[in-house]
Amino acid sequence: MRTWSAVLVVLALLVGASPPAHGLVAERDLAATTAAAAPRPQWKRTIDRLVGGRAMGVVVRDGRRTLYEHGARVKRIPASNQKLMLSMALLERFGAGHRIPTSAFARPPRRGVIKGNLWVAGKGDPSVSDGGRFARSLSFDATRLRQLARAIKKAGVRRIRGRVIGATGYFNRSWYAPGWKSFYPGGEVALPTALTFNGNIYRRRPALHAERLAAKALTRRLEGLGIGVRGRPGAGHRPAATRMVAQARAKSLITLLRWTDRQSSNFFAEVLGKRLGAEARGAPGSIAKGAAAIRAVAARRGVRVRSYDSSGLSSGNRVSASGLTRLLVWAGKRPWGRALRKALPTGGQGTLQGRLGGVRVRAKTGTLDGVSALSGWVRLKRRASWAEFSILSSGMPKYRAVALENRIVKIVRRAAR
Repeated sequence: MRTWSAVLVVLALLVGASPPAHGLVAERDLAATTAAAAPRPQWKRTIDRLVGGRAMGVVVRDGRRTLYEHGARVKRIPASNQKLMLSMALLERFGAGHRIPTSAFARPPRRGVIKGNLWVAGKGDPSVSDGGRFARSLSFDATRLRQLARAIKKAGVRRIRGRVIGATGYFNRSWYAPGWKSFYPGGEVALPTALTFNGNIYRRRPALHAERLAAKALTRRLEGLGIGVRGRPGAGHRPAATRMVAQARAKSLITLLRWTDRQSSNFFAEVLGKRLGAEARGAPGSIAKGAAAIRAVAARRGVRVRSYDSSGLSSGNRVSASGLTRLLVWAGKRPWGRALRKALPTGGQGTLQGRLGGVRVRAKTGTLDGVSALSGWVRLKRRASWAEFSILSSGMPKYRAVALENRIVKIVRRAAR
């Protein structure tokens, strides 16, 4: 009898001290089931209905937290959202305040006389001009050759016994990328050169020798300042023995990017892309090197992209909505992140003209045949914070894609939390 009593006491102690493990598992399962059973917020269900059955990738993030996703990891054509990735790569490489130089080189002048040629060399400033229609079309002050001419005079130069020659070596002459249509060179983008002039358009046609045109314009400016130039302007490679005489600098990089992204300028993008490529991979800069530099910056952030150009004209470019928003999150934490956000068009501005008016959004558009994109930041009313988003689609008429993009952005702005 005593033996059975002892056994019963021991069993009671064991049961009280060690609750069964399956009880804890059951509690966790119950919590998970309850969470799964929680109703999906109305704003998410509305977007689900809008994008259901369509070739679309939609991601909304608030920093590291994903608020919404659909088709998030499918790689799609970014179109001009490629310019957004170009902007990130350039700002990370150079900083927002960087100013691209255009310089004059020669053998050291003696008593104000250059015994030989004066070389004018660009490093990828797409805004070089001598005034006129191109300069007036910009929303900022172009780099005018008269600035360089005045700097040359200030350096003490009074006469040039040779010629003014536009340097051609810093970029190669590449004017095509895989995935471009045959009419894009000339039809969608002028030849991207290191020394540009008036957008590389001459008499309403693409200029094939912008360097010579720049040299001709600088010659006129020098002569107008009383500096004699003996020879006729030309173009060619600059000898290594020459030294810098004077320099003019472009407006800040963020100013150039503001124009690039708001107007979706293919010419600015490919010129700046070659500049990025020359800096990252060595001269001469090329379209391919610029694209590779964009790809490398994304890869260092853990995002795999396919990149063939800087403008987004290539139908071979690929990025997922998830990858693009991850890059936006990273960009927002960089010293130049706020400047980039403010450089993008807001509703009713630039390529967002006629849409999203009054909505607190900063985003880059993208368009190719059957392709539409909109990525950037939208201000959440309920959280009073900026959320990163990307909407990439294909297979729809542009007007329908735009209507969906607008609707999604407005829903996220109003209801996301």
